Formats: sequence, structure tokens, C-alpha cells
Amino acid sequence: MDIKSIIRRLFSGSWPIVLLFVLLLLSLYLMSGATHNSTLFSRLYSVLLGINALAILLFIGLIGKSVWRLIQQYRERVTGSRLTARLVIMFIILSVTPVSVVYYFSLDFLQRGIDSWFDVRVENAFNDALELGQASLGIRMQDALHQTQSIADPLSQIPDEAVAPTLNDLRSTINASELTLYSHNGRIIASSSSEASNLIPMRLDESTSLRLREGQDDVGLVPVSENSLQIRTAIKVASPDPVSPHRILQALFPLSERINTLADNVQKAYGQYREIAYLRVPLKYSFILSLSLVLLLSILTAIWAAFYFAGRMVQPIVNLVEGTRAVAAGDYDKRLPLPGRDELGYLVRSFNEMTHKIAIAQEEAHTSQQQMELQHTYLETVLANLSSGVLTLDKDHLLHTSNMAAGTILNIDLHEYQGQSLDQLVKGHQPLHAFVDAIYPHLEGDKNSWQEELTLLGPGGRQILMCRGTKLPDSLEIQGGSILVFDDITALMQAQRNAAWGEVARRLAHEIKNPLTPIQLSAERLRHKYLDQMKLEDADVLDRSTHTIVQQVETLKEMVNAFSDYARMPLMKLQPIDLNNIVNEIIELYRNSGFSIKLELDHRAPQIEADVGRLRQLLHNLIKNAKEAMEGTEHQQLTLSTRCAEEHTCRFVEMKIQDTGPGIPEDFLGQLFDPYITTKPKGSGLGLAIVKKIVEEHGGMLWAENVQSGGACIIIRLPVITTVSKQNNTDMTNDNSLIQSNDNAA
Repeated sequence: MDIKSIIRRLFSGSWPIVLLFVLLLLSLYLMSGATHNSTLFSRLYSVLLGINALAILLFIGLIGKSVWRLIQQYRERVTGSRLTARLVIMFIILSVTPVSVVYYFSLDFLQRGIDSWFDVRVENAFNDALELGQASLGIRMQDALHQTQSIADPLSQIPDEAVAPTLNDLRSTINASELTLYSHNGRIIASSSSEASNLIPMRLDESTSLRLREGQDDVGLVPVSENSLQIRTAIKVASPDPVSPHRILQALFPLSERINTLADNVQKAYGQYREIAYLRVPLKYSFILSLSLVLLLSILTAIWAAFYFAGRMVQPIVNLVEGTRAVAAGDYDKRLPLPGRDELGYLVRSFNEMTHKIAIAQEEAHTSQQQMELQHTYLETVLANLSSGVLTLDKDHLLHTSNMAAGTILNIDLHEYQGQSLDQLVKGHQPLHAFVDAIYPHLEGDKNSWQEELTLLGPGGRQILMCRGTKLPDSLEIQGGSILVFDDITALMQAQRNAAWGEVARRLAHEIKNPLTPIQLSAERLRHKYLDQMKLEDADVLDRSTHTIVQQVETLKEMVNAFSDYARMPLMKLQPIDLNNIVNEIIELYRNSGFSIKLELDHRAPQIEADVGRLRQLLHNLIKNAKEAMEGTEHQQLTLSTRCAEEHTCRFVEMKIQDTGPGIPEDFLGQLFDPYITTKPKGSGLGLAIVKKIVEEHGGMLWAENVQSGGACIIIRLPVITTVSKQNNTDMTNDNSLIQSNDNAA
């Protein structure tokens, strides 16, 4: 293997970063250990410098190669080079900025920290500690000297041959570890020691003898072992023989282990401090240099890692770009190499699956398109032949599609409003206002399906629609839209109602009317046979009882006939009439009925097509019902008005009958026009039901409401004749709009 291949292998792949990372960790570990020991630091300094220099050279080579390659790719506009450059710059900024900030503060902390080691106060503290220790030992030494002097007089009375026993007692008295008596020339006379193993006493030092000859007592510290000190004292002791020379007494006093340890620690610490103080400046520069090398290694590691990982991140994107271009050119067989099992690998794997599915979907799309066209044609054919109206709306309630039946039922050309909102539908056709108002809450609601019955007033009269709606799934073309299906059930409802009441009438005739005639005949026979033969009092009772029976039977017959009239479907004779004329004709019959009548008739109201007899029956029932409601009230007034419904372009004539009675209870408003529903004690509950039936037979509608000032109001709307409506609207614009007449009861 040649040198070039070795170098190429050295500076390629991912293993160089592993090697450099290990070198960096080793350098940091050695640095951390050396900072606690100046001697170790001086030995490892050259090793650390060499390791860091080697790592820096290796990093510079790797980074230089990466920079040169990126510049070449950028100039040649290679795919991914710009993204790689941006990622490298971003990574470098993100790594260098915090490291530089940390380096700045670490450098300042290092300089201040080392300077703080050599503060004057620290040095003074060491000196004070030494002086304090010396002063403490001096006191202890003086005390030991006084104790030694205190036994000098007893010893001066004892001769040399008898001093040994006494010396042992005196040693125990002053707590000395050793007590030795010497002659003036240093010969041992006697000795006593606290340790039995110590047979040889400490010899008398020459300096001590010299000091004693000068007439001074001697006291000092002497080492006994490696880490133990004792206090040594020496004084002159007189001899019992006046002509004999003086003797010398030497005593050893032990120091406590705690004092020995503290003294040794202070001495060592002070020595180390003086050593570090001497190496202060070289140590600071060495630390700064090492920290700078570590910083440089960190920055170079971050830069090389930025190049390495940016290249690995961009390469799958480059592959995706090439694959996308191939797909755009129509090559759906393109497959990309998988970079790994991470998110980018998942993206590449998804791209390969996508191209495979696109190739399959492209074949299926052509087949599906043909099927959709066939289904669309089939669906249009089905919708065109449905009898139900069908509307589809998008999420904004814009009309999307409709069938022919929907336009026929609503009497409008819905193709003109395709793509427009329902509000536009109402603007052009006011009768559809109720239709739109009824379905809007369901379109805005949360229910997926709904159903409601609607009543409309169109050009052809009253119209009942059964509407059903369903939310469309989001998978369809109009996401969030709705489909609306409705049927015109006006004829069906009328047929069901007529069939039901026809059955009621048949049962009433069979169950009630047949027994009425025998009851009436039996009562009349009793009356004729026994009335003249009975006493006056009994005859009066019989007369009143039979009269009541006959009268109630007649009432029942009238009620059954009323039900029969309600259930029958007589052929109406429709003809153009003026509603105002019918109203004036009926009102004349009630002029002297005990209540006042107020008329507000609109002469602009056009003609309607109605059965005169049925219309008269309607008015009689309403006026009679209002009269009965006002019985017992102080002010009895009936107000009857007509007008042209302008909001419906005058396609309806509206008639209001208002009384001053107590009004309608809220519980009865919803079912006021149903059979058998009445608030009067003797009412049959058929009057307003017949009125409703007559209005519906004429294609109109009615409702009831309470008046705020008091009383109830019945409102009826009947469709007008279109041609007559136009003629009346043209010819009567200059007439007075209202005729008001107030008649008081006699």
C-alpha cells in the first residue's frame, strides 16, 4: 500500500473523528489530573502539547479537504452544494459562538482564580498561623520549665546514690515522660522514664551544657520520632555536698498528638505555598495555553463534524431531487438507495413506494376515469327521472347540482342559480324564503341527517314539502357539502286527512246517529202518553225531562252532521270573487249582536278564486268563535281587516280577525286548529278545524297569535288570481287604501 492510499484512507471515512475524539478526551483527562499537582503538570506538559498539536494537524487536514471539495461543488452548481454550505455555516455558528463565550469567561476565571491563590491575606494568614503555633508552644515550654525548676530544691538535698527512687516519684509528679540527672561533666547519675522499653535516656546536648555554664536554663523542642515532638528542659541542681560541683537535671515533656499533627500540617502547607508562589507566572501561562489548545480542538472538531454530518444529511435530499426530476420526466421506475433507518431513510423508502404506486395508479386512473364517466351518465339519468327534488350544496351553501324535479316542485329554473348561494335564490323568488329559512339551521348544525316538513305559499297555493338532508363525506368532490331531497306531499297529506275524517264520520253515523232517533221517539211517546194523566207537579217534571232529552238529541245530531260536513269532500264551485264584498255581506248579519265591529278593508286587494258558500261558512265560524271568546269582557270589539301581502308581490290576500277576549293559552297555540281541541266548556272543537280545512281546500294557509294589547288574532292568506291581481294593481293605485267603519252595538 503506497503513501497516497494511506493518506487518503487516513482522511476519509468516519473513523478519523473517532480517533480525534479519543485524543481529545485523553488530553482533557490529563489536563484535569495535572491541575491538582504542579509537579505532575510540569511532567505532562510536553505530552499534552504534543497530543494537541497532532490532533490540530489532523483536523486541519480533514477540514481543508472538505472546504476545497465544497468550493468546487459550489462553483459547479452541484445539486445540494448550497444546502450543504448553509448547513455547515449554521453548524459552525452554533458551535463556535457558545464555545467562544465559555472560553472568554473561563480565561478570566482562570486568571482571577490563580491570582486569588497568592492574595496578601492568604500569606499573612499562613504567617499568623505559624506565630500562633509558636506562641502556643512557647507557653507550653515555659510551663514545662517551671515544673522542672519546682523539683530542683528536693533533688539538691539527696545524694547521688539515693536519688534514683526519688527521681521516679518526681517524674510522676510533674507528668514528664523522662527525667535524667547528670553530673556537671555530663555523666548520667540516675534516670526515670515512663516507657519501660526506653533503657537509654536522651543524651545531654553540647549546646545545652554551654547554655547552662553561662548561667541560663535551657528549653526547646526535640524530635522523638518521625512525626512526634517533645519539650526538653535542662536546669542546674545543687549538690548536697557544698564542696562538690553542681549537677544537671534534664526533663522531657510529651506533646499531644493533635498539636503534633497541626504543627506538621501548618509547616507543610506553608512550604507548598512558597513553592507555588515561586511558580505563579509559569503556571498561569501553562494553564492558559492548555485551555486555548482545548478550545482550538473543540472548534476544529465542530467544524469537521459540521462538514461530515451536513454531507450525510444532504445526500438523501440530493437523491430525492434527482428522483423527483425523473418522476417529472415520466420515469416512474426510478428507485433510490436507502440511506438508513432514520427519518430520511423513511422518506426515501416512501418515495420509492410512491413511485411504485404512481405507476400502478396511472394504469388504474385511466380505467377509473372511464368508469366514472359511465357512472356520471347513469347518475344524471336517474336524477332526471326521479319524482323527488334533489339539491347538492357545497360547504359554503352554494348550489352545486339539481335535478328537473327540484325545479318543478319549487317552480323555479334552478340551472340559472347554479354556483350561487341560497340567499340569491330567495331574492328572486320570495315564496322560497320559508324554504331557505327552514333548511339553513340544519345545514349549519352538527347532525349528519335530518328531516322536516315545510309549508310554502307558492303561485299555486299552499304546498307541503317533506325535506330530508344528509352531510356529504369529505372524500367527495364537494367536501363538507350536503345533499337535500324533498317531495311535494300536499296531495298525499290532503288524501290522508280526508280518508281519516271520512272514517270518523262513518263511525259517528254508525255509533251515535242510529240510536238517536229511537231515543227521541221514546221521549216524545212518554210525553204524549202520560203528560195529560199525571198530577200537575209530576207532569211538570216529565215535561221538562222529556224536553231536555229531545233537545240534547237534536244537539247530538247537529254535532254528528258537523263531523260529516267536515269529513265530506264536496265539489267546490270556484269562481272569481271580491273578498271585501263577502266580508261586508256577512258583517251585516252581526250588526246588532251585542259587540262593536271595526272594518279595515283594503280596496287594492285583488280578486281570489273561491267557493262562496265555503267562504261564508268560514267567516261565520270565525265571527261566532270570536263572539263566544269575548263573552264576559267589558269592552267587546271585533276588528276585521284585509290587505294585499306586499312581501309576496301581492300574490296573496291576507285577512285578520281580531277580538278583545282573554287570548289563546300558550299550551293551545300549537294545536288550536286540530279537531276536538277547544277552550270553551260546551265547544265541540270543530269550528276552527273546519276553518282550517276550508283554507287548505282553497290552497291557503292560516295561523293564530295573541295580541299584546289583549285578545287573539286569526290570520288567513288566500292565493289571488294572477291576471286579476295584475289588473287590480294597475287600476287601483290612486284609490284610498283603507275603509274604516266603526259600528256600535244597539
